[in-house]
Amino acid sequence: MSTTFQIDTATSRATPTPAPMKRLTIPVIRRRKKDGVTEEPIVMLTAYTARQAQLLDAHCDLLLVGDSLGQVIYGLPSSVPVTLDMMAAHGAAVVRGSYHAAVIVDMPFGTYEQSPQQAFESASRLLKETGCAGVKLEGGEAMAETVEFLSNRGIPVMGHIGLTPQAVNVLGGYNARGRSDAEAAKIVNDAKALDDAGAFAIVIEGVVEPIAIEATKAISCPSIGIGGSAECDGQVLVTEDMCGMFERVPRFVKRYADIAGLISGAAEQYAQEVRARTFPGIEQTYQPKKPA
Repeated sequence: MSTTFQIDTATSRATPTPAPMKRLTIPVIRRRKKDGVTEEPIVMLTAYTARQAQLLDAHCDLLLVGDSLGQVIYGLPSSVPVTLDMMAAHGAAVVRGSYHAAVIVDMPFGTYEQSPQQAFESASRLLKETGCAGVKLEGGEAMAETVEFLSNRGIPVMGHIGLTPQAVNVLGGYNARGRSDAEAAKIVNDAKALDDAGAFAIVIEGVVEPIAIEATKAISCPSIGIGGSAECDGQVLVTEDMCGMFERVPRFVKRYADIAGLISGAAEQYAQEVRARTFPGIEQTYQPKKPA
């Protein structure tokens, strides 16, 4: 048995709840791809809070505490200003709110690029403070040495190639990658380099479909697509985009709900009742328990 912390929705408090050890492991995820084929695609969504993790956990193989929380949670213009403290706090919350999915935490910009040693210091802190299963970092062949360094020291690493948001200032925007022959070749080579270095999976973001497919076929570890191809070994989306929390979303995102509309509508109804003094009091809402 293991102990996780679940949110008691009646009190909004986190309480320790024994749960069977059912959490997926990195080797299990890695073995989903066998002889170049992944019969059961890998399901991955972002999560930033304990409650969000609870709602997503049963449906996902992987929960990603993405540095996209910079924009989604904190209203920052990009993921570049995100700090290690932010990732550690949100990563710990997601681990507490889940028991099934393997939790991966993003390494924020500036915490791993300098050297493999710097990356190990940052990654080991995230594992210690959050209890996550592994970390994700951006970059291809240039980060292969770091991926190998971490993997050989017991830290599972998910790679991230193609459109890498932390490099938005160099890339000049969020346009699809792989349109030129040179860029396409680099993406495939980046995937191979990370795979050879020991990455257990690789996110392929914003890459034109033929190149995403080529990169997926070129590696032995699973690929996780986001704006790539349905032929990738798995898919990931920002949950808030998928649920319709924002008016504008990337073109490749399918909106499965209109959560923003539901919240806005509920707030509007609440405001109307408060202003009309029709908001129910405790006498109207409290239902005493009947004696046994």
